[in-house]
Amino acid sequence: MLDSVLLALFLPCLGMASLFVVYICLLWYATSRHPQTDTSLPVKPVSHQGLSADELHKLPKVTGKELVIGTECAVCLDEIQNEQPARLVPGCNHGFHLECADTWLSKHPICPVCRARLDPQLFTSSEKENPC
Repeated sequence: MLDSVLLALFLPCLGMASLFVVYICLLWYATSRHPQTDTSLPVKPVSHQGLSADELHKLPKVTGKELVIGTECAVCLDEIQNEQPARLVPGCNHGFHLECADTWLSKHPICPVCRARLDPQLFTSSEKENPC
C-alpha cells in the first residue's frame, strides 16, 4: 500500500521535472541558433516638440480670479488662488499655474486638459494683425 502511494506521488513529479528540462533545452537551442544582434530594447526617439521660451512669453498671463474655466491646475492638481499668476491656453481657455503651464508646454504643445494642439499661427502673427 505504501509503495503505491509513493509511486503515485513520484511519477507526476518525475513527469513535470522532465517537461521542465525539455522546455529549458528548447529555450537554450532557440537562443543559441538565432543570436540577437542588438539585445537592447527599442527606444522611442526623444524630440523636443514643446514650445520655446519666446513662444511661452507670447501666451496670455492672467491672475487666478480672471480665469474663465475652473481654478484647478490640471498639471499639479492644486487650486489656483486669486492672486497667483496663471497661464491661459488660447483657444480652449484652460488655465494653469504659470510655472506648471510653462513646464508642461515646454515639453508638449497641447493643453493638458482637452489635448487641443496650440495653433502655430498664434506665434507667427504679429500684434499689428490682430483686429481686436
